[in-house]
Amino acid sequence: MTAEETIRRYYAAFNARDWAGMTALLTEDVAHDVCQGGRETGRAAFAKFLAHMDRCYRETVRDLVVMTAADGARAAAEFELDGEYLATDGPHPPARGQRYTLRVGAFFDLADGKIARVSNHYNVKAWLDQVR
Repeated sequence: MTAEETIRRYYAAFNARDWAGMTALLTEDVAHDVCQGGRETGRAAFAKFLAHMDRCYRETVRDLVVMTAADGARAAAEFELDGEYLATDGPHPPARGQRYTLRVGAFFDLADGKIARVSNHYNVKAWLDQVR
């Protein structure tokens, strides 16, 4: 599977809410750089992150564009993220089913056909403005 195919399968699994399918595309020691947060390491930590996100948000990726390095070791994706804020998440405003749309950039390292690093970036202020 090419780097582009791996990234497209990752987001297809995301849209299908197939968390096992998503994590199967990750290396065991995947590095996950959380937007505006720290780095988490490992598939188990990523699965825990997904469970938290699934409780608080319902999101769908659309207009996905994937770019890959010639050697397939790195990739980037840009997309629109349509979401609904379902349950209050920590210090953020109370959830009342607010809908939002964000432009997201994601960066990946790939090794042996799997994702070894994922780093997501979006404008947190834009999200806060939409859910307040």
